[in-house]
Amino acid sequence: MTRILMLFFALSSPVAADVVGPGGKVQDCYCTDTSGTRIELGETICLQVDGRMFMAQCQMSLNVPMWREVQEGCLSSQAKPPQMSPAPWAKAG
Repeated sequence: MTRILMLFFALSSPVAADVVGPGGKVQDCYCTDTSGTRIELGETICLQVDGRMFMAQCQMSLNVPMWREVQEGCLSSQAKPPQMSPAPWAKAG
């Protein structure tokens, strides 16, 4: 059983390794939004492109970071702010 576990960890470690480019330099893989903000792989944000709004996730495709549409439209909060009422012990006037 321990041999199987050791083999599993030995084979899985290169998968979790950083992307290394020419000269041994580690390459950061990430997407950018319309303002140039760095978005990490796996993060999902609302994008507006050519008048369309949609939820997109930063993913890798053929070793290139790219946006993939995951939902039409964007999630938004439509909750109304809570109304504040006076404390029961507060007296008016």
